[in-house]
Amino acid sequence: MSAAVRAAWRIGAAAALRGRAGRPLSQAAGDGGEAEGGGGGGGSGSREAVERLVREHPVVVFMKGSPAQPLCGFSNAVVQILRLHGVEDYRAHDVLQDPDLRQGIKNYSNWPTIPQVYLNGEFVGGCDILLQMHQNGDLVEELKKLGIRSALLDAEKDQEKK
Repeated sequence: MSAAVRAAWRIGAAAALRGRAGRPLSQAAGDGGEAEGGGGGGGSGSREAVERLVREHPVVVFMKGSPAQPLCGFSNAVVQILRLHGVEDYRAHDVLQDPDLRQGIKNYSNWPTIPQVYLNGEFVGGCDILLQMHQNGDLVEELKKLGIRSALLDAEKDQEKK
């Protein structure tokens, strides 16, 4: 990975944390982004309901707001990092719309803060961990395991051609 691409990642991530990077994502990134009620056995915050949500898609984010309108800087940073990698097909659940889900996801992961990111049903972490993975290149590798090619690899190829 070139030094120029690594520098661009750091700059992009820093801008994301400040809420200044990129254009807003369409609602398609989260198919509406709202967590649905748990239905069936237990409410939306039950362990079973949360388990279904984290396994419903290869990339799942529990955040404040939606990808189109994040309502906190940390949720915005996660959206921006995913955007930098070209990940637009993911499920986003707005925990502000459902207090039971908000507490349920914290209990499920044993992680006290939002946002929370899941890859292939496995808890990755919050904004700080996703940012670290982005900066050190681990996120590219994790996305590759899911069959998702990071857009940053294409940016690196373009830099090498110049």
